[in-house]
Amino acid sequence: MRLNKFIAETGVCSRREADKWIEAGRVTCNGSIATLGTQVNDADEIRLDGALLGAKKKQIYIALNKPIGIICTTEPDVENNIIDFVNFSERIFPVGRLDKDSEGLILLTNDGDIVNEILRSENNHEKEYRVTLDRPITDLSLQMLASGVKIMGQMTKPSKVSRLGANAFRIVLTQGLNRQIRRMCSALGYKVQRLKRVRIMNIELKNLDTGKWRHLTDDELAALLPGREPV
Repeated sequence: MRLNKFIAETGVCSRREADKWIEAGRVTCNGSIATLGTQVNDADEIRLDGALLGAKKKQIYIALNKPIGIICTTEPDVENNIIDFVNFSERIFPVGRLDKDSEGLILLTNDGDIVNEILRSENNHEKEYRVTLDRPITDLSLQMLASGVKIMGQMTKPSKVSRLGANAFRIVLTQGLNRQIRRMCSALGYKVQRLKRVRIMNIELKNLDTGKWRHLTDDELAALLPGREPV
């Protein structure tokens, strides 16, 4: 298998991060500096910064209802980082991001394979949010959010939008631009007061309390891991 996949399956990082480590010369294969695209097998000795990487670990998939103020980073020196907050017994990392000022559903795992699967924009995986604004939103503005808004020099993809109240709405995105919903609302003259993600693909937040996490169910994993079984 490719070296980045091997590293990701040991649970230390995602494939993307593994590529960065390989490019930086931090990874060796059988004593030699590894390169991108290197093919390895279980008999090869893979080391990161001199430390031996072991066999693949049992794969972990959890859903967290992230509170406002928690930062989606694995950097231990960042205050209120998500890893310290969850305090899981094994090394895991978040799949994507949820802004510090936002709350709701985020997945954490040690399976680097699912990161690109979920985040790759061409896969068009749905992510559902509930948004509260600083003032009532017009029907025209809701239609504009649905059809696409120009932010950061590009038009956002069409999305599903429905009203929840005078100043609240539901939106389902299939892309994940940086602070996308906040930027879309700002472009139309609104300020987001509350932003909560309630669904990623078939995984729903439902009644999971703020700050709590749970393991994904077998049904959720079946959709998340099409064609393969979790280790």
